[in-house]
Amino acid sequence: MNTDFDILISGGGLNGPLMALAAAQAGLRTALIDGDGMDAQTARDFDGRAYALALASVRMLRALGLWSELAPHAQPMLDIKASDGHAGQGPAPLWLHFDHAEIEEGPMGYMLEDRYLRPALLAAVEAQAQITRISGAQTQDHIAGPQGVSVTLSTGQQLTGRLLICAEGRAAPSARRAGINYMRWEYGQTALVCAIDHDAPHHGIAHQFFMPAGPLAILPLPGNRSSIVWSETASTATAINALNDSDYLDVLRPRFGDFLGDIRLCGARFAYPLGVNFAQAFYADRLALIGDAAHGMHPIAGQGLNAGLRDIAALAQLLEEGKQRGEDIGSTQLLRRYQEWRRFDVASLIFATDTFNRLFSNDNPLLRLGRDIGMGLVGRIAPLRRGFIREAAGLTGDLPRLMRG
Repeated sequence: MNTDFDILISGGGLNGPLMALAAAQAGLRTALIDGDGMDAQTARDFDGRAYALALASVRMLRALGLWSELAPHAQPMLDIKASDGHAGQGPAPLWLHFDHAEIEEGPMGYMLEDRYLRPALLAAVEAQAQITRISGAQTQDHIAGPQGVSVTLSTGQQLTGRLLICAEGRAAPSARRAGINYMRWEYGQTALVCAIDHDAPHHGIAHQFFMPAGPLAILPLPGNRSSIVWSETASTATAINALNDSDYLDVLRPRFGDFLGDIRLCGARFAYPLGVNFAQAFYADRLALIGDAAHGMHPIAGQGLNAGLRDIAALAQLLEEGKQRGEDIGSTQLLRRYQEWRRFDVASLIFATDTFNRLFSNDNPLLRLGRDIGMGLVGRIAPLRRGFIREAAGLTGDLPRLMRG
């Protein structure tokens, strides 16, 4: 079967273009089916969207040739402080502090705004001769055969390749067509996401404040600005999100505290229902799932995007090795290796974030006492504390080459 491309990638958010760049670096001819149009999703001005990138993910961006352009706009996360408490009462006396100086590699991660990451990806994709970007078209159907896969686009165009990679997000029509089912559950929580200006400097410290309704993350951005990921029960979040900006801030202030001085909204406000979405298989016949198409989890540890980047790095490595061996890069054997590498790691991460959320998103006094003591102990046992720091930096487990530095 003569194919137009080695790899077809369906989905043009962040994971799709990154997968295309990693595949192209491995010498694979790649078509990126960018349904919504990356350029249409790019904001020229600050709109509040930002990402927490673990150190391992930054290494990957550097290996793909992106980081030199992005680094001037990124904010290092030097410390993480986690505490328990109630809105308006301040943190509990026992809390957890992770200091990047305890590991040799550097900052645990960086905050990067969407308005810088997305244009850099678009420019890199357009500059890569191995990538053909098809904008404004969606994957409407695909048929897998013994030697390749044929894709029909919404424009009527047909493409062929050895492998179709689904980066279509949580809905993932291509996964559904292939008969892949999902385990799903909802938390009854909604994440309110925004950005704020504040009077005092944050010193590169990320804060995680656990409250009965859900966690509040305060993540440092360049200058005196921070990104807010604020979880509330779904009904409360709906009421808060309906408020005007002034009233919204009045609800946020007692939860936020005054340690950074007065706060003001900047950019847009977003709201995302929270739940788990876990594919029962990460592959089907000539189809591989990456990112949100394979898994979605609670943002309590900020690892959603980072988990997707690990998928990309692992799959790209297996595809490159398969190509070098003369292997069929869309074969079941190769895709099974991908699932064995990634699915247990993702399942463990989902279990950990689910457990943390259930443990901390309540006001049971016995659980509060137990978790506060637990955080205090972790903070005082150096080897355990360093292990958590390395986990936050994405440096544990079987790292793909792109993430090793």
